[in-house]
Amino acid sequence: MKKTFVLDTNVLLHNPRSPFVFAEHNVVIPLAVIEEIDAQKKRQDEIGRNAREVSRNLDQLRALGTLADGVPLEGGGSLRIEINHRSLRGLPPELDVLDFSKPDNLILAVALNLAQDQANGNVTLVSKDLNLRVKADVLGVHAEDLANDKVDFRHLYGGVAEIAAPQASLDAFFRERALPLEADWALHPNQFVILRGREKPSASALARFKDGALRALLAQNERQCFGLVPRNKEQAFAMELLLDPEVKVVTLAGGAGTGKTLLALAAGLEQVVEQGAYRRLLVTRPVIPLDGQDLGFLPGDKNEKLRPWMQPIYDNLQFLLNTGPAVSPGGNRRLPGFDKGPSQDVEEYLSYTGKLELEALTYIRGRSIPRQFIIVDEAQNCTSHAIKTLITRVGEGSKIIFTGDVEQIDHPYLDSASNGLTRLVEQIKGSTLSGHVTMLKGERSEVAELGASLS
Repeated sequence: MKKTFVLDTNVLLHNPRSPFVFAEHNVVIPLAVIEEIDAQKKRQDEIGRNAREVSRNLDQLRALGTLADGVPLEGGGSLRIEINHRSLRGLPPELDVLDFSKPDNLILAVALNLAQDQANGNVTLVSKDLNLRVKADVLGVHAEDLANDKVDFRHLYGGVAEIAAPQASLDAFFRERALPLEADWALHPNQFVILRGREKPSASALARFKDGALRALLAQNERQCFGLVPRNKEQAFAMELLLDPEVKVVTLAGGAGTGKTLLALAAGLEQVVEQGAYRRLLVTRPVIPLDGQDLGFLPGDKNEKLRPWMQPIYDNLQFLLNTGPAVSPGGNRRLPGFDKGPSQDVEEYLSYTGKLELEALTYIRGRSIPRQFIIVDEAQNCTSHAIKTLITRVGEGSKIIFTGDVEQIDHPYLDSASNGLTRLVEQIKGSTLSGHVTMLKGERSEVAELGASLS
């Protein structure tokens, strides 16, 4: 039986192709949604881009017929723009409390009227607005979030598997530093494995699945970057991926204080500043304020405007350059190509050598980025489209790292199941060019670990 789906504005701004994912069912877009789309089209960010794409898609559908009457879609369904299903005077008395100058309530009225006309209850309001879904539920209208782009984050790929093996296999692994893959071991490329002995569970080994076999990890001294040494096995796994030039896309997920950003920066500085494997370290992050508390317009040039948003990056860089483990007790670290002596300030080193670049996500579009070590911090606040845009910017000889906590999302229309980082982890886990690790143990401080455990 065909169903009718009424789309809210935020669904279209989140995914401009959303009207085409409902297969054989009917899609209704209230005219109030078109008004809201029009108000967003001049924005110079992703929302503005999506608004313009929605308008182009609808304009192309006009060639198939009158949108007010409905036009056919490829899946067998139809799309129409609803002017207003009936006069507002005909709505039930309980809606008198609603302010119909607000587009959300006009959209809700369309869904309610359609539901009343279709007594079989096959009308669903699709919205990413929690409050609108609550109001719809109160009025008896079925409401859902857009579900086709969601991943079950409770079963998100963690990048690590545990396998029980005979003691003879462990002995062979320690001796040869490699172990052929057995038929019943289903592993993804670059997945890490904790091998445990069947006869003696206390016997264990750490390995990575690469080139058809389990291979031993780097030695501890080889995993040291800019004086930073991994403190737990997940950090060791992460450093293994960060230092492997054959792994071009690395995703690191985990709670606050697990070392995601610090490890990525340390590996980047090691390979850019010390080894010269990459031309520059490029760090970017989405500019989304915590809890919506924006600072408004900021004075100064681009770097000065970015400073508040990039402060966590500066803090980590300051630690690595001036007070990190590789720094001698009597002074700061002397950096290659920095002939002024020990660096006292991150900006001084940035401007002097050109080895590091901090960029807002907004300015990445259109760029081609060759031979750079790219870090995308707070990637859980990126949409799937933003993630795709970033990956397609990667040029020859570059490596890109995404870090984030999928349970700390500030984007108003993303959650743990629909954000770009979660979807990226699941979609590329089968590629030999990618690797993922979920960081589990906090190493920032005992207080930070306590705070991360709060519900």
